[in-house]
Amino acid sequence: MAAAGAPDGMDTEAEAVPTEAPARPLNCVEDEAAAAAAAAEDSCDARGSLQPAPAQPPGDPVAQASVSNGEDAGGGAGRELVELKIIWNKTKHDVKVPLDSTGSELKQKIHSITGLPPAMQKVMYKGLVPEDKTLREIKVTSGAKIMVVGSTINDVLAVNTPKDAAQQDAKAEENKKEPLCRQKQHRKVLDKGKPEDVMPSVKGAQERLPTVPLSGMYNKSGGKVRLTFKLEQDQLWIGTKERTEKLPMGSIKNVVSEPIEGHEDYHMMAFQLGPTEASYYWVYWVPTQYVDAIKDTVLGKWQYF
Repeated sequence: MAAAGAPDGMDTEAEAVPTEAPARPLNCVEDEAAAAAAAAEDSCDARGSLQPAPAQPPGDPVAQASVSNGEDAGGGAGRELVELKIIWNKTKHDVKVPLDSTGSELKQKIHSITGLPPAMQKVMYKGLVPEDKTLREIKVTSGAKIMVVGSTINDVLAVNTPKDAAQQDAKAEENKKEPLCRQKQHRKVLDKGKPEDVMPSVKGAQERLPTVPLSGMYNKSGGKVRLTFKLEQDQLWIGTKERTEKLPMGSIKNVVSEPIEGHEDYHMMAFQLGPTEASYYWVYWVPTQYVDAIKDTVLGKWQYF
């Protein structure tokens, strides 16, 4: 029978009361906690792997490149180096440079060591070092001696200015005199005629100094004489049958010359070794194509090869 007052079709059962979910077993809770801890630990490991590596301590050989005396810092990294002895002005400098450096780059290195401008340098290793060739190409080996000849700008100004003035004075004095080849002291040598073994001349040409001594000429006494230009030592060697005089080029005050009448393709030339004309060392039958090169080399006006 339906309860009194209840609408038709409605159950008289009491409204359902929500019940709590059944409690999970304790062992399930512990498993979940352990899984969460493991996940947190993996997350820490991942973050730790992204941290930057600690900086190398100061002085660590791995962190700092080693630069030896004279070696280009960084420039020689990964490049084959060669040890050289740079000799200039009686001073030796031990340096390391890349074997593939060019002659031009070597001059820049020498400039950084000596202060000698590249344009004023003559760099020699078995002859003049070409600026466009590498040290490897000219077969430079470790321990090789590189000879450098040249003067700083200050040296040139201090030394060449008096020489230029002396040369101008000498030329002015020569203009007042009769030609040298007509003077008695020279005629006795010139009258012997041109030596048979004198080097050939090229009239109207200018050439650089030959790689061999200039030979076959006469000196004031009529004996044979040869001139050897030792550029690596900055010396002029004047050789005769009896002896060889080794003169520092800086000690030569002046160089004068004059064409020989009737043989204008040859000159008579004097090297002034002291303060007066009495110190002139005369050489006869110098091929004309070498006259300017001799003067420029001895008086310090560098030739460019």
